[in-house]
Amino acid sequence: MKIRILHLLLWGTLLPTASHSQERERMVDKISRGLEYEIQLQGTGSHGKTPLWLNANRHGLSSIETANGYLRASIERPLRVDSARKWGISYGADVVLPYHFTSKVIVQQAFAEGRWWHGTLTAGSKEYPMELKNNTLSSGAQTLGINARPVPQIRLALPEYWTLPFGKGWLHLKGHIAYGRMTDENWQHQFTNRTEKYADNVLFHSKAGYLKIGNEEGFFPLSLEMGLEMASTFGGTSHRKLSDGTMQTVKGGTGLKALWKAFFPGGADAPENGTAYMNAEGNQLGSWVARLNYDSDVWELSFYADKFFEDHSSMLQLDYDGYGEGAEWMAKKKRRYVLYDFKDMMLGTELRFKYDRMIQNVVFEYIYTKYQSGPIYHDHTITLPDHIGGIDNFYNHYLYTGWQHWGQVMGNPLYRSPIYNTDGSIRVTDNRFVALHLGVSGTPVERLHYRLLATYQEGWGTYADPYTKKHHNMSLLVEGQYRLPHGWNVSAAYGADFGKILGRNHGIQITVTKHGLF
Repeated sequence: MKIRILHLLLWGTLLPTASHSQERERMVDKISRGLEYEIQLQGTGSHGKTPLWLNANRHGLSSIETANGYLRASIERPLRVDSARKWGISYGADVVLPYHFTSKVIVQQAFAEGRWWHGTLTAGSKEYPMELKNNTLSSGAQTLGINARPVPQIRLALPEYWTLPFGKGWLHLKGHIAYGRMTDENWQHQFTNRTEKYADNVLFHSKAGYLKIGNEEGFFPLSLEMGLEMASTFGGTSHRKLSDGTMQTVKGGTGLKALWKAFFPGGADAPENGTAYMNAEGNQLGSWVARLNYDSDVWELSFYADKFFEDHSSMLQLDYDGYGEGAEWMAKKKRRYVLYDFKDMMLGTELRFKYDRMIQNVVFEYIYTKYQSGPIYHDHTITLPDHIGGIDNFYNHYLYTGWQHWGQVMGNPLYRSPIYNTDGSIRVTDNRFVALHLGVSGTPVERLHYRLLATYQEGWGTYADPYTKKHHNMSLLVEGQYRLPHGWNVSAAYGADFGKILGRNHGIQITVTKHGLF
């Protein structure tokens, strides 16, 4: 009797274990199904520096050195594997062994991602595309671009348009909120030799929301997309060079209050540690974006705009200019505002032919950044109550190293990236410019795809450090990619720069890629 009871207890213990083991095996099988791999080998040789369009808009996986290259290996389980389920799991790793880059080993991507219905939660470093722009033909987004290395972050998102339950199918929404940390402090130490401005342990925040008005199911050809993109770098420890050559250290907030202020930026400025003014939320910037689309049977035409701003005042195109005197010098007393001109923006158009192989996509863009709220700036003080807004100094900041990561600007690469500087300073030295950009792509024959880029730019430097005379630049790219059987791709590209902004450069880039499924 005791033996029978013992057997029953044993089987009662083992059976759930076996069942759980099988369940775990089934779960492991589910989350490992759909694994993709990619191996890539790239080499670049140039006369001078690497031309602009051979290194820009590649998520920072690039170098301006005369000879450079890398071996890249990645593995990923994309979310689309679970597209039939209400939940999904994705993960990936992307490691690079570079030659003549800013790092000896690069972990380009390393992330885990979960989806429940339409929402996703991502942790780690991942490459995210530009919104409302062609990612291969556009010159780049003004705020959330694809020019710099990914920032490790926690990101909550609606990655695809979700149709709102009201609006009869005409209203769609997507967006994200993210917090992360910059990873380039070691490179900053080496690049500046700690004798110019640098920052350690800097935090990152971005958010964006997009509303689409249109009804594709109703076969209505017009649609309008509108959105707001905002980002900030804050917290950490900033080191800036004073006029006497000494380095001043300023610590930023990292607690819940700082995270909240990064999410809801304001204009609260206060004196701190002998510094005239310090924005409580760090380096704030963003863009108003919009895109109007017309979709016909054989072609699609879009017009889009990207209005960049550096702070809360240029965000709304006006600034408050009315304060008290004496003890009330910080008290707002009058309804008086400074209205800025509506100038700085990117305007673009994209034409897509649905059935033409020779020319499939054409993109044309006009970028103007000369105004920046005007050439004069002065914050009111206890003795000077007047306030004059201006000199927004796009992509730069007086405490932080500006809108850059690992020396590459995190927005549009036509803002000359700090990695080009030869004086050890991490700053954008050409942010006042006018540019025209053209991109064309097509697939003239099966397996062969081409891409052409041409950009003309006139630059004036910055308000604080202008050129003695206007500088010019022309950047070109001719690229062809041939798709071979069994997941092989070979591409060859020629790029060139002409002018004083980037110098005279030309080079060739060869890339071999193998991708497939495990």
